[in-house]
Amino acid sequence: MLSPTFLFAALGSFLLGIAKSGVKGIAVFIVILFVYAFEAKASTGILLPLLIGGDIFAILYYKKYAHWKYIFTLIPWMFFGVIMGTYGGNLLDETTFKTGMASLILLTTVLLFYLERKPLKAIPTHWSFGSSLGILAGFTTMIGNLAGAVTNIYFLSMRLPKNVFIGTSSYVFFIINLFKIPFHIWVWETIDLTSVQTSLKFFPFLGLGLFMGVKLVKKINDEGYRKLILFLTAIGAIVLFFR
Repeated sequence: MLSPTFLFAALGSFLLGIAKSGVKGIAVFIVILFVYAFEAKASTGILLPLLIGGDIFAILYYKKYAHWKYIFTLIPWMFFGVIMGTYGGNLLDETTFKTGMASLILLTTVLLFYLERKPLKAIPTHWSFGSSLGILAGFTTMIGNLAGAVTNIYFLSMRLPKNVFIGTSSYVFFIINLFKIPFHIWVWETIDLTSVQTSLKFFPFLGLGLFMGVKLVKKINDEGYRKLILFLTAIGAIVLFFR
């Protein structure tokens, strides 16, 4: 009989494949499943190789759609946020972090829903928008693997078409997840040979999710995709309140 640990991680890996193939906004559910399986800090090290595996598939599949302007806007600030999360994340208690993140994501998502209904759909252009979201994304990806919700807000605000959204965000997370590896190995010590062996067990479920996700994304048009990501991001923020 399969253990709850295996089942939680297998389901989380399957959902991760769906997310990495383009169905953004479900990161909260993936993180929760891995925390149930392996506990909070240990789960981040087990999840990271799976994240990178999904990123590699996504950049190969969607690489022609990536817009480097947006990647270069976010990445330097995300690097800074990762360093902040590595050395300062423990200063913030988990309850405050979850409540603050959930409130921010939900508020911003509601604002984006409102802007969707306006005739004039403005795109934020001030440098502080990208830099602040980049730092927040880097911080949250290090301490909770929740940066997807933050970057969703950024890319939705830029009004990127579906495939450009997926291709650009894939490169962002591939780069930032590679950047996180040394911190997990030598600072947090959450990645070692044992953790990598554990991660490898769940790659088949990741692959199945990638296959299913690609099929699903093809059936959704650009407008439907925006609404789906907004909806899933909002649901994820609500779930954070009760996690």
